[in-house]
Amino acid sequence: MATETDASSEEVDWRSGSSAAEMSRRDRLEEIYRRMVYEPALVAWSDKRTRYGSLVLSVYLLMALVEVLGLWRNPSPNQAPRLIKPFENMQFPLGTTQSGVDLLALIVDSTPFILLMVFAGGVWATAIAVVVGTVSGYKGGTTDTVITSISDFFMAIPGLPLVIILSITFSPENPVFLGVILTINYWAGLGRSIRSQVLSIREANYVEASRTMGTSTPRIIAKDVLPNIMPYVMVNFVFAARYTIFASVGLYLIGVLPYTGQNWGVTLNNAYNSGGLFTWDAFHWLAVPIVAIIGLALGLILVSQGMDRIFNPRVRTRLTGESESVEEDDGSSTTGLM
Repeated sequence: MATETDASSEEVDWRSGSSAAEMSRRDRLEEIYRRMVYEPALVAWSDKRTRYGSLVLSVYLLMALVEVLGLWRNPSPNQAPRLIKPFENMQFPLGTTQSGVDLLALIVDSTPFILLMVFAGGVWATAIAVVVGTVSGYKGGTTDTVITSISDFFMAIPGLPLVIILSITFSPENPVFLGVILTINYWAGLGRSIRSQVLSIREANYVEASRTMGTSTPRIIAKDVLPNIMPYVMVNFVFAARYTIFASVGLYLIGVLPYTGQNWGVTLNNAYNSGGLFTWDAFHWLAVPIVAIIGLALGLILVSQGMDRIFNPRVRTRLTGESESVEEDDGSSTTGLM
C-alpha cells in the first residue's frame, strides 16, 4: 500500500510540475506579448498621427489586396470612353486615359509592385545603416576605421548616376531587386549619422554598467543602444522609403527603367507625352498618379511620427500606466457589482 501511495504521489507531483511548467511558459508568452505588442500598439495608437497614417496606408494595402485577389478589372485600352474626367462617370471614378484605360485600374494594378519596391528599398537601406553604424560606433578602433572607410567610399560615389548605370545594366523587373538598386548607396550617409549617435551612447553609465557585468556586445547593442536610436531609425526608414518612391517614379518618367508593366511612373510618362501637362482635358491623367504618390509618402510620414512615442520611455510609461489603472478600475467596479 505504501508503495502505491508513493507512486500516486509521485504521479501527482509530476503532473503538477508539468502544469506549473506550462503555466510559467504561458505566463512568459503573455508577458512578451504585453511588452512587445500590446503596450507599443497602445502607445502608438494614442497619437492621432498614427491613426491617420494607418488609415492612409490601409487604403494602399487594400488596393494591393484587391489586385492580388483579382477583384478589380485589369487596365486595357478601349475599355471606356476616352478622357473621362474624375467623378464624371462613377463606373470609372478616377477618369480614363486618352486610350480609354480606367485610371483607377491603373493605380490598383501598380500598387503591389510599388509597395514591395518601397518596402525592400527602405528595409535594405535602413538595415545596412543600422548594422554598420552601431557596430562601427560601439566597437571603435580598427573595426570603426575599416567600416568608416567603406562608408566614405560609397558616399563619394554619386548616387543618381550609379543607380542609372545599374538600372540600364540589369534592367530590373523584380520590385525587391529594384528597391535594392535604388537605395544601393543610400545607407552610407545614414550609417555615419547612426555611428555619431552611438559614439555618445556607448559612454553612458548604463552601457558602462552592462560592460562591467560582462554582458556580451550583441546584447548591449540590442538592449541598450538600439532603443535609444530607434526614433531616428524609424524616421529615416520612412525617408528611405519615400526616396525609393520618388527615385523609381522619376526613372520611369525619363525612360531609364524598363516598361515591363503598369507603374505610376509609366502612367506619368504616358500622360506627359500625351500633353497632360499642357491640356486641361488630360490633366487628371497626370494628377491621379501624383496624388497616389503623395498619399503613400504622407501615410508613411504620419506613421513614423506617431511611432516616435513608442521609443520615448516617459510617454510610453505614462500611457501604459494610465491604461493599466483604467483596467484595474473597471475590474474593481465589476467585482463590486457582483
